Amino acid sequence: MWLFAGWPYSFPMADLTTSPDAFTEKPVSNENARWRVIWRNAFPFIVVGLIWEAVARAGVFPAKLFPTIETIAAAFWRLTMNGILLHHAFDTIWRLLAGFALSAIGGVAIGILMGRLRRAEDICLPLVSMLAPIPGIAWAPLFLLWFGLGNRPAILLVGFVSLFPIIFNTWTGVKAVKEIWVRSAQAMGADDRRLFVNVIVPGALPYILTGLRLGLAQAWRTLVGVEMLASVPWGLGWMIFGAREFLNTDVMLSGVFVIGVLGLLLEKLVFQKLLTSSLILQNKRFMITKFKRLRMIVSLKRTKSNVKNALIKSL
Repeated sequence: MWLFAGWPYSFPMADLTTSPDAFTEKPVSNENARWRVIWRNAFPFIVVGLIWEAVARAGVFPAKLFPTIETIAAAFWRLTMNGILLHHAFDTIWRLLAGFALSAIGGVAIGILMGRLRRAEDICLPLVSMLAPIPGIAWAPLFLLWFGLGNRPAILLVGFVSLFPIIFNTWTGVKAVKEIWVRSAQAMGADDRRLFVNVIVPGALPYILTGLRLGLAQAWRTLVGVEMLASVPWGLGWMIFGAREFLNTDVMLSGVFVIGVLGLLLEKLVFQKLLTSSLILQNKRFMITKFKRLRMIVSLKRTKSNVKNALIKSL
């Protein structure tokens, strides 16, 4: 299985007395390697910045519509210092987290039910398959009519739209759990709770995290669009839409920049670390299980050999 890629499937007999932790790779602290990672991550942004600056100074577009990086940075600094940008960003973040929390709880629960219960899969899968391709912004007018203006339609729409990728990936992850693992756990006396906690959830966790990442990206796109339509008092989408009426392109780009930075931080600091931790945990569990199994085989072989020798001596 791809979750265990990179781990050996056989070990030298001499290493069976060592700890399972000896098989895990230890990270090497290297200053040059760290700078290479920083440079590799920063290089695309530097290239895009240089291209942007070249186009802006070449006069391909009017300066009011395509400002230089210096102009955008000045607007960003001004909006940050007077607190307006932070206020907009805070309101957008709490709407995003509120809606995404609803979709995460509901999506994971529905996906697990679909993966474990055939009746739930037969009922939910056609509905999810039909509703998932519909763009989130297409639902915005209906949600505004149903729930009015303000924060409520924005939060509910974000939760509704980001629900579907979470359901799909959770369902796929539960279905991808090997049946032999489930039967082995049941054969060893695991009840439904232990089976769920120790087999189903760890096996499906990478898929669930992928679904949450896709759902969060969907939530960002939908929220910024609905903030432009829902007449919310604050928010990055509302700020961008309001700046458009006065051709304040530098303000619009400052809002776009903040959205991108927030999305990058959530990706790097939250989801990437969670995914890495889940893979390490699964690999370590697999290694420990493999190690114990090999020690058991060696012990059985030694016991068999000792019994055979004892029988030979008795004869």
